[in-house]
Amino acid sequence: MKELKILYLYPDLLELYGDYGNIQVLRYRLEKRGYKAIIDRYCINDNAPDFKSYDLVFAGGGADNEQNILSEDLLQYKDNIKEAINSGVFFLLICGAYQLFGKYYKGVEGNIVPGLNIFDYYTEAITDRKKRCIGNIVIEANLNGKQTKVIGFENHGGQTFDITNSFGKVLFGNGNKFGDSEEGFMQDNVIATYLHGPLLSKNPEVTDYIIKYCLDRKYNEDIRLDELDDEFENNCRKQLLEKFIN
Repeated sequence: MKELKILYLYPDLLELYGDYGNIQVLRYRLEKRGYKAIIDRYCINDNAPDFKSYDLVFAGGGADNEQNILSEDLLQYKDNIKEAINSGVFFLLICGAYQLFGKYYKGVEGNIVPGLNIFDYYTEAITDRKKRCIGNIVIEANLNGKQTKVIGFENHGGQTFDITNSFGKVLFGNGNKFGDSEEGFMQDNVIATYLHGPLLSKNPEVTDYIIKYCLDRKYNEDIRLDELDDEFENNCRKQLLEKFIN
């Protein structure tokens, strides 16, 4: 049986707004097609993971306090993480995790939380705690040449700058910062985004993009994924899109 190995980073600290649902959706859509999902979890003080040995690494969102706690722990794996990304391991990063893969995160009080500095973007929080990019959001992403509307929920005071290649163009909501036209960061094997919800439950096409990428890379094949019954998800998406952008 073909399988994918998935590493879930800091499930005890990075799990805002149902981000764990992304792991559940990945497992469900793999197993419905006859693939095995091996899910490993890593928390602070666990044995060091070898990021290169995984097909997919996932990390969810967390508040400033959580980022301060785990930044030092994550930094010790910087070289291994960079090697994994360069070798093609897929990384799905939500909100706080998205920020930590950039140069730094500057908090409300002016404190600097060092990032992994793997990507060139950086994030600075607005000093007014009451001002946040919050609410439903719709973006248009390019997934293997297909324009796909992606739905989520954003809630972040941090404003992210110097994005070279975004996850998608904002159709409704804010994006990387107040009133931005772009949201998130993306390259072939990285999606970093502020979209909670969880992201993958609302967007089957994003899930399948990730699954196909990981399977193709691991087994050196152009794997054709079996169609799943997404009627329920598509009906929900239709209602949300009609509400937000039509």
